[in-house]
Amino acid sequence: MATRLRRPAPPKVLFLTREAPPARVAVLREVLAGFGDEVDLEVCCDLATAMPGRFGAIVADGSAGADGPGEVGALRRLVEQGCPLVVLAQPSELHESWWELAGARPERAEPLGEWFLKTGYPGSELTRRLPDEFAVTASLALLELRADSTPVLSVSIGYRDHAVVAVRQAGVGRVVVTGIGGESQGGLGPEVARLLRRALLAGSAPAGRPLGLGVLGYGSYGGMGLYHGLAARATDGLELVAACDSDPGRLKAAELELPGVRPAASAEDLAAYDDVEVVVVATPPVTHFRLGLAMVRAGKHVVLEKPMCLTVQEADQLIAAAGEAGVALTVHQSRRFDPDFVAVRRMVESGALGEVFNVETFVGGFEHPCRAWHSEVAVSGGAVYDWGSHHLDWILQLMDGFPSSLVAHGHKRVWRDVTNLDQVRVRLIWDDGREAEFIQSDVAGLRRPKFYVQGTAGTLAGWYRPVLLERIEPGVGYVGERSHHAEAPVELRVGRYEAGVGLTETLLQPAALPRYLFHRNLADHLQLGEPLAVTPESVRRVVALLEAAQRSTDEGNAAMALPKL
Repeated sequence: MATRLRRPAPPKVLFLTREAPPARVAVLREVLAGFGDEVDLEVCCDLATAMPGRFGAIVADGSAGADGPGEVGALRRLVEQGCPLVVLAQPSELHESWWELAGARPERAEPLGEWFLKTGYPGSELTRRLPDEFAVTASLALLELRADSTPVLSVSIGYRDHAVVAVRQAGVGRVVVTGIGGESQGGLGPEVARLLRRALLAGSAPAGRPLGLGVLGYGSYGGMGLYHGLAARATDGLELVAACDSDPGRLKAAELELPGVRPAASAEDLAAYDDVEVVVVATPPVTHFRLGLAMVRAGKHVVLEKPMCLTVQEADQLIAAAGEAGVALTVHQSRRFDPDFVAVRRMVESGALGEVFNVETFVGGFEHPCRAWHSEVAVSGGAVYDWGSHHLDWILQLMDGFPSSLVAHGHKRVWRDVTNLDQVRVRLIWDDGREAEFIQSDVAGLRRPKFYVQGTAGTLAGWYRPVLLERIEPGVGYVGERSHHAEAPVELRVGRYEAGVGLTETLLQPAALPRYLFHRNLADHLQLGEPLAVTPESVRRVVALLEAAQRSTDEGNAAMALPKL
């Protein structure tokens, strides 16, 4: 039986400052936005008039203590009673009266630049599952620490480590001092924002034991079962326990690929394992609803492989059941974490393309479809449920709102031994005239761009590239192995119009990302109560499009009005 979810409520936050610089407030809102709910933020210059009992956490920029130690003493009493305090430390602001309470003070300033931060403070929830080292582009205040303070993040300058974030326990509360981001480029970054978000939650969650994970539907050698098993073993807070498959050969594959994993021959057997708290449902799509619902009702946290399910009605039942059971439900929309898509999304969200009004995506080629369940409507749900689960999700991530209508055009012209369509095109229209299109094809002799995104200030496009592994083997000679064209990040180019200059074209690099980000977030959610990166409600919107697209092709490419979601 899985532990019921720890759901810390987003705190009401007081920002204690005498100046309230707009850039500092914007950075603070960046931190609070990650709670996933509307957070009550009040900016005030005087603790006495702020009615501090109303707040669950306090952020101070140091100027609040400039008139004397009285206000700092009041803060100390609040912290000792359990109210978290985050101090934004900059050399020109932090008054000497903060030294005893904060346990850290700025030693010197470093200008805006790229800095590589290293995590410390092992065993703390503040740094759990953060990368060992990551880059920020910001100004820094290097901190001098008292003996009772602990460095949390440090930077190496001239081969010497300097603390830039520190923590000090005070009574049952804590003070976190950060010297990052008096100036920043593009915000604090996700890692620092996550750490400060954790610092604002009352209490200090213990590291806790790892959560046991089981894979339901292990699959063939080198398949999704292996992927989730390796991810669990590489993620702090998760532990691979069991693999389930009805095929004895696939269970053997699990034992060979992941030594020590416990086999289970049926879903019922897996559900009976008390040490399996998280179940990844990696079976064919037509079974996702039934098996996912069974695991939720067995008290397991559930990760569904894409597609989540085949209908909105099924999605609603799964979401409701998970809520009633108090367990987590999410979907492995793994392509949200693809380096090329992350780069595309950042470009769109930065506003560099202007208002995005058209998004087109494509996957496919001209080759015989696989002759396994992926190509059979009765098991896969239909062609659109395969890659469409990712591409329609991408479109919704890039376009605000939800489309008002959809029409899908399907072709069955070449491959007669499988029941999925040879090609499906899904057209989406928004009420304000914006549009999007997704094409999946097994009859495309020349590939379209993977991404084609038009905005009022520019256009982004990304082209697939062949992935060929070449080697010379003794006694064999030349060996060339081709990987699926969709597995490698694509080449991204951005063309922007500038008045008086015309068009300029630049190459956009894929984002540099650590592996297994989905699983890291899953562990953060289950152990620390942090928001899911992939909520079931967001994937319900994808299911609504998939269901409408399949119905459209079933009814002769009929236009479908979509509900307002």
